[in-house]
Amino acid sequence: MKQIEAPENLVYETRKRLQLTQKAFAERLGVTFISVNRWENAKSHPSKMALRLIKGLLLEMGDRGSDLLEQYFVAE
Repeated sequence: MKQIEAPENLVYETRKRLQLTQKAFAERLGVTFISVNRWENAKSHPSKMALRLIKGLLLEMGDRGSDLLEQYFVAE
């Protein structure tokens, strides 16, 4: 998986579309709230595993997540 530019936007948009708090989103991914908070504030980047899980969530969302899939994962 290639490095994603502006992963904070991907994390934030995915979380908002799922209507989850940072804490609930973290639980869904199996990470800490602090991790999600740091990703969204561009203090750190999601791991490759976290990105795979986010991609899976977008796939589950169907049309609601298709634009984010194209924007962030199309070149894989």
